[in-house]
Amino acid sequence: MGDSDAIVLSANVGGVMNKSELIDALSKKENLTERQATDVVNLIFRGFTDELKNGGRIEIRGFGSFVVRDYGSYTGRNPKTGGTIQVAPKKLPFFKVGKELKERVNSKR
Repeated sequence: MGDSDAIVLSANVGGVMNKSELIDALSKKENLTERQATDVVNLIFRGFTDELKNGGRIEIRGFGSFVVRDYGSYTGRNPKTGGTIQVAPKKLPFFKVGKELKERVNSKR
């Protein structure tokens, strides 16, 4: 995606973009109805979620990759009581930033 193809996501520079703002920006940029833009965003999110749930990996060149990391069980501490507790193993999604995105974020222009 070139600079001219980029969606201007928010006038709130340095702020937080939420899902509804992404949908609004997509609908304006691509002349879609809000319903169509919502369907596109939900389709992408569902596809990402399903792929990660099934143990897959998502790679978007120039942006980054999503993977699921397995964490084993461990002994932790209850912050209220100070007692030890056994924390169950878990899987968590992890994002690794791509080189091009890292360079764009760090550029001075």
